[in-house]
Amino acid sequence: MTDDDSRYEAVRSRDGRFDGVFFFAVRTTGIYCRPSCPAVTPKRCNVRFFRTAAAAQGAGFRACRRCRPDAVPGSAEWNVRADVVGRAMRLIADGVVDREGVTGLAARLGYSPRQVQRQLAGEVGAGPVALARAQRAHTARTLLRTTGLPVTEIAFASGFRSVRQFNDTIREVYAHTPTEVRDAAPRSRRSAPGTGIPLRLAHRGPYQAGAVFDLLAREAVPGVEEVTGTPGVRVHRRTLRLPYGTGVAVVHERAHTPEPRGGTRPGGWLDARLLLTDPRDLTTAVHRLRRLYDLDADPYAVDARLATDPRLAPLVAARPGLRSPGAVDPLETAARVLTGAPEVERLVQRYGKALDAPSGSLTHLFPEPGVLAEAAAGTPLGTLAAALADGRLHLDPGADRDEARRVLSELPGITPAAVAALRARVLGDPDVTPPGTDLPEAWRPWRSYAVQHLYIAEELTA
Repeated sequence: MTDDDSRYEAVRSRDGRFDGVFFFAVRTTGIYCRPSCPAVTPKRCNVRFFRTAAAAQGAGFRACRRCRPDAVPGSAEWNVRADVVGRAMRLIADGVVDREGVTGLAARLGYSPRQVQRQLAGEVGAGPVALARAQRAHTARTLLRTTGLPVTEIAFASGFRSVRQFNDTIREVYAHTPTEVRDAAPRSRRSAPGTGIPLRLAHRGPYQAGAVFDLLAREAVPGVEEVTGTPGVRVHRRTLRLPYGTGVAVVHERAHTPEPRGGTRPGGWLDARLLLTDPRDLTTAVHRLRRLYDLDADPYAVDARLATDPRLAPLVAARPGLRSPGAVDPLETAARVLTGAPEVERLVQRYGKALDAPSGSLTHLFPEPGVLAEAAAGTPLGTLAAALADGRLHLDPGADRDEARRVLSELPGITPAAVAALRARVLGDPDVTPPGTDLPEAWRPWRSYAVQHLYIAEELTA
């Protein structure tokens, strides 16, 4: 989608493959939509196109009440790109601007605030403040529709600095007051106190939930996470360490796919529930779950490239939309890679922080880097934890992938296989090949996904 005429054809055919990739706005109505919006297609002369919802909002358009353009999956482009814009978009989605401001975002990227503003505005049509504001509006809408929290609490939980700013933004984006947004939602959708925040984690195109849950079940660390139930209807539960508190995420395996509405099937969602000690962590928790389940991937692009290879074509046909799962805690993933399961469980029980209120079998958070650096001193895991604790190594969503690979490679005891695994799982690099494997250049930039197909087909050993 590199030109407006192509984008208009996607809108005219209500092509859900491009939901989240771009947005279109209608001059005569003042509304912006996702490409698969079921409303009557506007005339080409009345349509404008935007890379982000924030850019559409900045141009004075409000969100469509019918297609809910703020609820689409994120653009896969930002997870693929390793440049400053891709890194910035991942950090903004993780809530860094709300917590640290534009100055904090720029410091993490190694650029000045002015440079970050210029690059984002030039590429996506909105600066970091506008992008964070659009995200806050969506978080607020979720809390208004699904919880009974007082409106004032929702304002600050969403990241707004004042109730007035919150009220003005909700009116501008949704053409409703916060109270009207809440009243428009069915009361049956609203969660009871103490039961968590119900969510729909949207994905683009087909989604192989079974393969993701198989992996999570194999890796589950007792006390930190569990997978229960029978294949097809399993439930994944895990603890989360978050900036303001802790959380427990509950995600159901069954992927919901709505019927197409006159166009290409837009995708579906996973049902989830978040129990948070501080609702300010909602945005960050959702983003980390999306990374774990690889929900922002573009399966159409991945499958189209890999299916051209005779070796992969039957595997792609058997499992369209196979994902390359990520991670919610870099150190926890590193411990799985570097030590055996019994040792990881021992570390959790001995050094993990106990939850204030256990949730069934979930009792702990995985140990923090500083704690594990001391507890596992002299081991490869302890060395990696120390590098995370003292800032030599960054594995957050906005980390420089090349720099992280360099630092990991220089740490004693970290093998090339471990570096490759951490690049794919923690850094979300879509084009990683395990050492010793000879994967064709033609599979770029999706070789991490090809590896998942080969693992499942038992052509590679995990």
